[in-house]
Amino acid sequence: MAAVQGGMVDTDEEKDIKTEPPSDGCGNNNANDGRVLSASPASSASSGSNKSAAGAPEDQQTLLAVLQFLRKNKLNESVEILRREAGLPEDLLDLKAGDSSGTGPGGAAGSVDEGGDASSLLSRVTVSSSGVVQAPAKAPGEDQPDVNVVLSAYSQQGDPSLYGVYYSGLKRFIESVLDCHRAELSQVFYPLFVHMYLELVYNNHENEAKVFFEKFSGDQECYYEDDLRILSGMTKKEHMRGNETLLDFRTSKFVLRISRDSYQLLKRHLQERQNNQIWNIIQEHLYIDIFDGMPRSKGQIDAMSGSLAGEAKREANKAKVYYGLLKEPEIELPLDDEDEEAENEEGKPKKKKPKKDSMGSKSKKQDPNAPSQNRIPLPELKDSDKLDKIMYMKEATKRIRLGPDNLPSICFYSFLNAYQGLTAVDFTDDSSLIAGGFADSTVRVWSVTPKKLRKVKSAADLNLIDKESDDVLERIMDEKTASELKILYGHSGPVYGISFSPDRNYLLSSSEDGTIRLWSLQTFTCLVGYKGHNYPVWDTQFSPHGYYFISGGHDRVARLWATDHYQPLRIFSGHLADVTCTRFHPNSNYVATGSSDRTIRLWDVLNGNCVRIFTGHKGPIHALAFSPNGKFLASGATDGRVLLWDIGHGLMIGELKGHTDTVYSLRFSRDGEILASGSMDNTVRMWDATKAFDDLETDDFTAATGHIHLQDNSQELLLGTYLTKSTPVIHLHFTRRNLLLAAGAYNP
Repeated sequence: MAAVQGGMVDTDEEKDIKTEPPSDGCGNNNANDGRVLSASPASSASSGSNKSAAGAPEDQQTLLAVLQFLRKNKLNESVEILRREAGLPEDLLDLKAGDSSGTGPGGAAGSVDEGGDASSLLSRVTVSSSGVVQAPAKAPGEDQPDVNVVLSAYSQQGDPSLYGVYYSGLKRFIESVLDCHRAELSQVFYPLFVHMYLELVYNNHENEAKVFFEKFSGDQECYYEDDLRILSGMTKKEHMRGNETLLDFRTSKFVLRISRDSYQLLKRHLQERQNNQIWNIIQEHLYIDIFDGMPRSKGQIDAMSGSLAGEAKREANKAKVYYGLLKEPEIELPLDDEDEEAENEEGKPKKKKPKKDSMGSKSKKQDPNAPSQNRIPLPELKDSDKLDKIMYMKEATKRIRLGPDNLPSICFYSFLNAYQGLTAVDFTDDSSLIAGGFADSTVRVWSVTPKKLRKVKSAADLNLIDKESDDVLERIMDEKTASELKILYGHSGPVYGISFSPDRNYLLSSSEDGTIRLWSLQTFTCLVGYKGHNYPVWDTQFSPHGYYFISGGHDRVARLWATDHYQPLRIFSGHLADVTCTRFHPNSNYVATGSSDRTIRLWDVLNGNCVRIFTGHKGPIHALAFSPNGKFLASGATDGRVLLWDIGHGLMIGELKGHTDTVYSLRFSRDGEILASGSMDNTVRMWDATKAFDDLETDDFTAATGHIHLQDNSQELLLGTYLTKSTPVIHLHFTRRNLLLAAGAYNP
């Protein structure tokens, strides 16, 4: 894979690259293009022997200040790397008295001729140091991103009044190229615009920055509107400090995927014009993922664009993912009286039995794409779990087969007079309980069956019970406490996430107070408070196998927990903004997270690695759902679109348009034939998932570029739209028999 990166290359590599013709887009372009592109605009006009700028005291002071700052923060390794790259003497205290030319014999591998000036030296120092400091910036912290902002800002070498001229020149060039290249090269506009604007602001050129913004902000794609609105409020250097969106942008490379032919056009243009200001930004802040083949169309690019840091690198989605389901435990299914009667009738020999056999055979066959049973430790099945499995299998035999001609009925639970502010909802798997999280920091649990909620008796009363009796589980419950609703108090802020355990014994809740609480549904008390997030926790979810759970919050990381550990087992760090929703894969080996950075990431629970990055949404992601077979993922966001992803190939395979507001909940039916989506536009929509996945041409997946053409067939896949009177849909759930339950708070 060819990539344009801002870091240095080895000396041997550099020699090899320089001997290749300029048409090769591989490797480091600083070395590739020789001294012309590395030198500053000032030095390119003058001869190599002109060293007037080399001894500029402010440059030496700047370098010294950076090194002292790094040393103060105990980043000694970075200090050494910088010192060696710049060819400075070992004694840092004598830096000022040292040779000010900055070009020692042990210079950097990617260095320019000995006649290079101080500004090109500084630009080199900036590039390498930003790569060094970037690594620890994954964990949210304040020092590292600030260092990066400062260092990258020092690389400014051009006249501020010429920024508009540079940008206009590039714009004119891109508009003049062939149509097939124009769409790809236009991707460069947005990251260049942002970095040039921020560089002007940082260097106190307020008026020039304002003129630049007003002139070119209208040219950017509509899906960057929100980012540009934030950017427009940053008119002074002071505004930049501590701004998270800005720090994200400065500390991560914006990824562009461009065909080799288009890239060569851009490179040749910048070489001919000696447009170093733009070239420096491309080298420092952009990662260009070059592919061989036909350039992509505008539609293909728009489908994948929109995230905070550009597209995902193709390498990011090449890891093997075991998306198959785990082998089900073998449980004997006892026959009901009804079943026996059905078998004895000769007219209808065995109507229900084949379904049971199919359930049995499903559990005995091992999916070739499934992980090994013991890849991650899973809890052993208790007797109560086995009974529940038997109940599930019996229910499955009576499950309604859904399809375009047989849509599910929908039962809608409206929360009336929810003045406390409903923020989260969940149903138990058997649909017997519903829980709501509220902005008044309470969690409320209702029984939706005639069976009321009861607490376990006190310890004194439990001693009086005959523990050998058959109905001991009934006897331990206190009838005096029976009620349809239980309120759980404990959080000190709005409750944003809620999740029942698969065995219905526990309930998780996550809150603005930064904690996740585990509640017992036997005693309706809080058992544990998990503290690890520093800011609000937006979502939490139990694993399908219980025991493990995932949480995501404002601190931009997701954490994996086990109920019997008070500290997280894994911390998934990589998102550039809040982690807004979390979802376990059906085999519990992977976790999907959606974020305000407009990307979805798939994480491996075993080693904590990010194995997939999906880009394409134009707004924060609020809903995720895995298909029951584990092969596909659906996502919904504030852009009102539902996107479908193939997990094995790491590609977007469908786009469902229709909602006019945030998609807040997604659910597949139990057999995966129907996808239901609930939105803040007060509608539930049904989509034909079978058709969406079956229409795929698998040949497209093997294309070298990894891009497929998305059909605009949303209307064909839409099976029905169901409106509420005035209730946003915030949760959906399919019962074991494929009845669809929906929930939301009435909004008069």
